[in-house]
Amino acid sequence: MLEADCLENSIAKTIVESALQVHRTLGPGLLERVYETCLCHEIQNRGFKVERQVAVPIRYGNLTFEEGFRLDLLVEDCVICELKAIEKSNPVWQAQLLSYLRLTNKRLGLLINFNVPLIKNGIQRIAL
Repeated sequence: MLEADCLENSIAKTIVESALQVHRTLGPGLLERVYETCLCHEIQNRGFKVERQVAVPIRYGNLTFEEGFRLDLLVEDCVICELKAIEKSNPVWQAQLLSYLRLTNKRLGLLINFNVPLIKNGIQRIAL
């Protein structure tokens, strides 16, 4: 368990550093898709595997629904990133990310809102 924690923390640190670089370069006020593309590029340049818009089916009893939901970013098949570019924060985003973590059996997620003056105020770590 300790090795997994170290790996997740290392990945999370890289994601945060990458988000800081993207925000420093672009600033707030752009579309979420722009931040997603640039953040993915930054994380990959730092040596990590990133998947964008990962489809996750929903399992309900004996049924599987392919039209479940999509993760914005999945880094090293380990850390989920949910990205936003909106002026006002909404508490449902944390609940959404917690649900994503439970449904995918992942333990760590980062909620990143790029539409803030200081990116450190737009990053939240959500863990199970």
